[in-house]
Amino acid sequence: MKEQLPPKYMQLKEEILTWITAEQFKPHDKLPSENEIAATFSLSRQTVRQALGELEAEGWLYRSQGKGTFVADAGSAAAGKHPAQQGLTIGLMTTHISDYIFPTIVRGVESALRLHGARLLLASTDNEKNKERESLESMLQQQPSGLIIEPTKSAEGNPNLDYYLSLESRGIPFVMLNERYSDLDAPCLKVDDELGGFRAAEHLIRLGHRRIAGFFKTDDFQGIYRMRGFLRALREHQLTLRSEHLVRYTTEEKLVKPAAELSALLGQAAGERPTAIVCYNDELAVKLLDVVRGKGLTVPEDLSMVGFDDATLATATEVKLTTLEHPKTRMGEDAVKLLIRLLGQGGSRKPEADIIYEPRLIVRESTAPDGEEIKN
Repeated sequence: MKEQLPPKYMQLKEEILTWITAEQFKPHDKLPSENEIAATFSLSRQTVRQALGELEAEGWLYRSQGKGTFVADAGSAAAGKHPAQQGLTIGLMTTHISDYIFPTIVRGVESALRLHGARLLLASTDNEKNKERESLESMLQQQPSGLIIEPTKSAEGNPNLDYYLSLESRGIPFVMLNERYSDLDAPCLKVDDELGGFRAAEHLIRLGHRRIAGFFKTDDFQGIYRMRGFLRALREHQLTLRSEHLVRYTTEEKLVKPAAELSALLGQAAGERPTAIVCYNDELAVKLLDVVRGKGLTVPEDLSMVGFDDATLATATEVKLTTLEHPKTRMGEDAVKLLIRLLGQGGSRKPEADIIYEPRLIVRESTAPDGEEIKN
């Protein structure tokens, strides 16, 4: 069956919204006349008038008698109001919604918003930059009061800066989860990932391990900082890291490269292969457990493993993972509190400090003293 297109006035309305959200037309800019729009899109003036009328009713546009139709200043209407005086709509954009630790973060956001009677808009970027752009555009068209955003591949730059600047120009505050883009100064809620990487490696060093490998996803700053902490621990304890013991990979490589690299390392002689590994997160650690089993080895007898985030996966397998804690629910709740505080400031934006959580090491069954060191 052929897909039915929306009415022509709705298609035009979406197009004009795109002009506004992408700042092709900024607040108080004059739009083309009804006749000009009608000619451009081969539409009747009635269709154009209907689209403009709805956008005016929704607060996107305003008319000036004898002068034309202009883009409204979205921030000015909300600037003088406290959040309690208006119905709040908060957007939450994460790289994933239903996977890994993200459902727990979403529940934290939802529970905090419920206290304010706020509506929640959800969007997932699937960790793709183009989908982040689509999500930002969609969110802007729904006129949210504020946004909570997890950046997509934060270490690979911010091609969507124009949309973030549009948020600022329209007076829509936003906070960032887990990390921020380097070209933005929005407040951020994040774990001290460098400290977490340091504690993971140091835990293994204190258990006597000397050949420790690290597996880190480096297209986001979380992975880079975790790797940085891992390397700092080795340096401070004067341990030499072999180049093949540091495995870096991207999101696109995560299903293949880490497993292949670990398989190669575990194929080495017993006196050469690593006795312990630090993983970017628990999801990776669980995947690498299968590689260890496939080599006829066991955790932690032959290989100790440390994950990160204390996801439900960490205790879902027969080997319970030693890991670093991530404050998932609390982070979601704190993000809402911070955003409400920003909304309460109205038009004057006071700088807000980042909220940084200290990662707690949770020791379980996947780490043990190095058997080689005990023998020696």
